[in-house]
Amino acid sequence: MRHLLLAAFVLAAALNVTLAAKPNVVLVMTDDQGYGDLGCHGNPVLKTPNIDKLYGESVRLKDYHVAPTCSPTRSALLTGHWTNRTGVWHTIMGRSMLRENEVTIGQIFKDGGYATGMFGKWHLGDNYPFRPEDRGFTEVLRHGGGGVGQTPDFWDNAYFDGSYFHNSKPEAVKGFCTDVFFDYAKTFIKSQKKAGKPFFAYVATNAPHGPMHSPEEFSKPYADQNVNLANFYGMIANIDQNVGAMRKFLDEEGLTENTIFIFTTDNGTSSGSGVFNAGMRGAKGSEYDGGHRVPFFIHWPKGDLTGGRDVEQITSYVDVVPTLAELCDVPTPKSVKFDGLSLVNPLRGIEEETGPDRILVTDSQRVKDPIKWRKSAVMTTQWRLNNGKELYDIKADPGQKKNVAADHPAVAKRLTKFYDDWWTELEPTFKQDAAIYLGHPAENPATLTCHDWITTGSTPWNQASVRAGMTGKANTGFWNVNVVEDGTYEIEIRRWPKESKKTLDAALPPGADVPGVSPYRARPGKPLTIVKAEIEIGDQKAESEPVKAGTHSVIFALPLKAGRTRLSARFVADDGTVYGAYYAYVRKN
Repeated sequence: MRHLLLAAFVLAAALNVTLAAKPNVVLVMTDDQGYGDLGCHGNPVLKTPNIDKLYGESVRLKDYHVAPTCSPTRSALLTGHWTNRTGVWHTIMGRSMLRENEVTIGQIFKDGGYATGMFGKWHLGDNYPFRPEDRGFTEVLRHGGGGVGQTPDFWDNAYFDGSYFHNSKPEAVKGFCTDVFFDYAKTFIKSQKKAGKPFFAYVATNAPHGPMHSPEEFSKPYADQNVNLANFYGMIANIDQNVGAMRKFLDEEGLTENTIFIFTTDNGTSSGSGVFNAGMRGAKGSEYDGGHRVPFFIHWPKGDLTGGRDVEQITSYVDVVPTLAELCDVPTPKSVKFDGLSLVNPLRGIEEETGPDRILVTDSQRVKDPIKWRKSAVMTTQWRLNNGKELYDIKADPGQKKNVAADHPAVAKRLTKFYDDWWTELEPTFKQDAAIYLGHPAENPATLTCHDWITTGSTPWNQASVRAGMTGKANTGFWNVNVVEDGTYEIEIRRWPKESKKTLDAALPPGADVPGVSPYRARPGKPLTIVKAEIEIGDQKAESEPVKAGTHSVIFALPLKAGRTRLSARFVADDGTVYGAYYAYVRKN
């Protein structure tokens, strides 16, 4: 028996040594910061000394591409799959929820023995089974939706102070959002160092995404710009300071040598292209390079990823998972076939056999269902085929000004064939709608918000729209839901979220200002005289008794059968106007 215990002890000790030898990973991704929004890339106004220093010490992917908007980039970056394959091709309307069959890098690294932390912007679903805490991340601090102050976020958040979701529970914080996310990441890292466990820390800032709020000390140097740009640059300057502070922290903790540190962004610039765009055409949302070619710097002293070297070949967000898994010697699921490639050899300067130019695709759908060729780019190291019609030689014409499709029909034909095959493979998956679970122990009650209504138009995706009483046919959609098991379910519908403690008919005063532009919470809340509530789930319809003044919510108790269905809920005002129920809380009794 003693021999068995000793053998087990030796095996456990060997495993701990092996895990301790694995590199740590800190992946920093900012929001809406483009390739040109950095001093090291030539911006003549913005100062980013800490990121510039990282640039000088890193291996850089010079031709690295993502999606033109937020959620799509995150889905591909975290899974190694084309964003349209993951079900995430929009940022709202139920199309930002990462399908549950997708395996994230958080899950892969967790299964590989890593501690996994996620801090900041998730934007791939706010309900089970889509949240980061459901997808392999064991320590999470995040805001709701796609940004601070959006509909799924804690009510009246506005970049400073407020509350974020810490491992699923709201937690009050103090300070500017970016500072908070980096600080929680440092606490996580320190605890894993103490535990002797390798860590994967994903720090995804919502900054410099709008609305434009920056601590005044960081926006002040750019006061000669307009208020939007001054605060946009101020947020980036604050990010720069946090990147420098994080690297100093890693130095002080003795972790720099064996930590893979990555800095990247999620799409092209939202606000800086008028000052400097590195000669590219387009910005956030665009199918041209300015919409999706972004920085990617990777630094790892122990792995010889240093020295300010460039990788010139075209690369993509789908390459990140297979690359990090190989660098960290973490096994990947045999059932998962990545759309990307490991970049380990190019990162290490090892030349690979060259064949035909690698072909990559990105697009910006932002519609209920994908449309072939919509705002698309089929790319090689030399060529860009945009929208299936325009061909650009990116080496000779980086600004994409001259369409040369007529001069190079064979190139256009080859890229078109690749896209046609790509689309044909993915198209059958587009009907696999993600559905929010109702009655699951991991989230009971489930909190549903209008951010995820499925409509053919827009939705009230931020709290200013809820305050304004946004309505209309395009803004009274439905939620796709999956009832976990048969039972009686209580469906509580509200105009204002629970934490506001406001009645259905309440008028809200404007919330407090913060530095920069007017925050979402500064819009007065429109009073409504609600007289009736209606609900529809599956083949069941219910209507409330007349709603009395001063009522906080309307509650329906319905027997539901297990399975996938649709849920919609509405309020009717005294003038007959129909408003969607912006918030619904569904509990299995």
